[in-house]
Amino acid sequence: MQNRKMLLLFFLVGLSQLGWTQTYLPHSKGTVVSHTYYTLSYLEKQEQAEWVYYCLTPSMLTGHTKRTNNFRKDTAVPTGSATLADYQRSGYDRGHLMPAGDMTMNATAMSESFYLSNMSPQLPAFNRGIWKSLEALVRGWAHHEKLYIVTGGVLEDGLAEIGPNGVDVPNYYYKVIYAPKQQQMIAFILPNKKVTQPLINYVVTTDKVEQLTHIDFFAQLPDTLEDKLEKSRNITHWNFTAEGTKKSYSSYSTTSNRSKRAAVKKRTTSNTTSRCCAITKGGTRCKRNAKNGSRYCWQHQKKKLKKE
Repeated sequence: MQNRKMLLLFFLVGLSQLGWTQTYLPHSKGTVVSHTYYTLSYLEKQEQAEWVYYCLTPSMLTGHTKRTNNFRKDTAVPTGSATLADYQRSGYDRGHLMPAGDMTMNATAMSESFYLSNMSPQLPAFNRGIWKSLEALVRGWAHHEKLYIVTGGVLEDGLAEIGPNGVDVPNYYYKVIYAPKQQQMIAFILPNKKVTQPLINYVVTTDKVEQLTHIDFFAQLPDTLEDKLEKSRNITHWNFTAEGTKKSYSSYSTTSNRSKRAAVKKRTTSNTTSRCCAITKGGTRCKRNAKNGSRYCWQHQKKKLKKE
């Protein structure tokens, strides 16, 4: 009986998530494929998705499912998706459009994120650099409010191709994010190369993304609201500082991990504020004041002593 209840719960969660992913589907020039936790529009000529669309909520970020790396073709694409052979020895990463890091809520979500229909050829310095930082920044925003996200490569004529199926290599990638609670929208266009400029420098209007991609985003919104949000480049709603850390994503750099650790250690030892330095279970810094002569509040100091 308990197992049946658990299966029913997962089924209902899946239906709920599917409903979210259908709310603001962009216009499509390709084949629309819906998975449990995201929807995409696949273009056979370019052998990849013109857009991947999904909803990200605070509750979805509380999972602990580990990355699987089970890259595989997407059998749900009627014309056939890209394959592993397309990326082999190409020099390009299989860059996630919808990040695996957003899909830690359960095994199904994590596994679905590794369909090759959710991949696009990205230079390693881009995929593991500023693109990864943007993904982490968006997760930080989603810890506070539900977000609708559309992302993909800018697919145009004359792009380079890789693999036996001719997978196009975009020169640029975009991400458009809508926060319905606050009725705010933000968009990014990033070049597929090593980037050291601040992320905030790549904020554009949604209108700009639509001009480049010829995709109509969030057309289901009332016309007056859609026009207002898509013309705006207002960044005041969006916090460009990572939650729970001192690192600012508006000043992205390629500093080595060793340098980063040294900088964090220096900041920690020289911190003169009275705020508790402990990190909560939710991944944020404790908001209580530290006890006199300690770096921790009474509760975290007590836990620290118990561990010792």
